[in-house]
Amino acid sequence: MLKVERWNEAVDGPFSEQALQAKLEAMGYRVTTYVYPPGTYFGPHTHDLDKIDAVVKGRFRISTGKDSAVLQSGEWIFVARGAEHSAEVVGLETVVSLDALRVR
Repeated sequence: MLKVERWNEAVDGPFSEQALQAKLEAMGYRVTTYVYPPGTYFGPHTHDLDKIDAVVKGRFRISTGKDSAVLQSGEWIFVARGAEHSAEVVGLETVVSLDALRVR
């Protein structure tokens, strides 16, 4: 089962791309922003590092095996190093995603 984490304004303050990036960096991740147009699909693949996929805008489906979750603004999911997963933009809205790779 994929565990979706959500931004909590009561704890983290107002949501913004910069605030989410700062949170992920404080957790030990190097963060890169990507913009994916509708129709974008990444087939099954793995990474050599633990990572987090986070969404600033739009809807982004992450799937691992039989499990999948559709992430929306202010949500993220942890993907363990070596875990095979796929990702795709859901709907007609462009996705702004933060791709966070574990550095410590």
